[in-house]
Order: sequence, then structure tokens, then C-alpha cells
Amino acid sequence: MNSLRWLLFSLWLGSASAAVSSEWESLSVEQQKVLGKYRAGWSQLAPTQQQRLAEGSQRWLSLKPEQRQRTLQRFQRWQNLPEEQRSQLKQRMQEFRRLSPEQQRRMRSRLQRFKQLSPDQQQRLRSRFQEMSPDQRRQAFDRMRQQRSQAIQRGQRRSGGAGATRRTPRP
Repeated sequence: MNSLRWLLFSLWLGSASAAVSSEWESLSVEQQKVLGKYRAGWSQLAPTQQQRLAEGSQRWLSLKPEQRQRTLQRFQRWQNLPEEQRSQLKQRMQEFRRLSPEQQRRMRSRLQRFKQLSPDQQQRLRSRFQEMSPDQRRQAFDRMRQQRSQAIQRGQRRSGGAGATRRTPRP
């Protein structure tokens, strides 16, 4: 009886590993080319990792050539960063992901406004920010929030107030 259980268990293991390894064949030829370095160890990867890699290869294939080039350049810059700086950036990204969707939207909006500045303006702003103490930075952010709140209130008064949509001041 034990040998029958062992045989069934072996067959089950064999079919499970065949199912995992057949997933490589279920990838498109283009995806297999992108993920070629993973082929030999594909069956040893966790299913979630296989899925992430497959989805990532699909995103890569959907990029235009110039987008792929920019992505490769960014990745090379990332690889050339010192480990300490990469750790700091990873931590900042985790902090960003913990923000509410509204806070993330505001951060992206601010980044877009910053990118619209000339390189000289960007550098001046960076320098000013780096020269500030943490307390000075907080005060500057508080002033910006207050100015934005006042501008919103002025806009509501000009538009008639009652039927105007109201934005709540940013915290």
C-alpha cells in the first residue's frame, strides 16, 4: 500500500512540475526571447515570480523603441548608483506607495510642474531646498499650502461661490 501511495505521489509531483515547466511554452516567442536568461531555471521560480516576469515582458514588448531605449538608460543609471543610494530610493518609493491615492496624485502633479521649469530654475530650486534646515522646509511647505488655500478661496469668490465646486485646502 505504501508503494502505491509513493507511486501516486511521484506521478502527482511529475505532473505538477510538467504543468509549471509547460508555462514556459505558453509564453509567446517574443516573451521567450525577452526572458531567455530565465529559461533554464523557469520551473524553479515561484509561480508569482513567473507571472510578474511574464507581465513585465508583455509591458516591455508593448513599448515603442524610443521608450525601450529610455527604459534601458534608466536601468543602467540605476545599476550604476551606489548601493546606499539605491536603498534610499527604494525606501522613498515604499513611502510614496503608502500615501493615499490623492497624495500620490499631488506628488505627481508637483513633479510635473518641476519638470516644466528650465534646467537653471530646477537647479536653483534644488540648491535652495538643500540649504534649508528641516524646520525651514516645513515652514516653506506650510506657506505654500496657505497660499494655495487663499488662491482657491479667491477663485471661489470670483466664480460666485454658491454653485462653485470647492476644493478643500491641502493638509
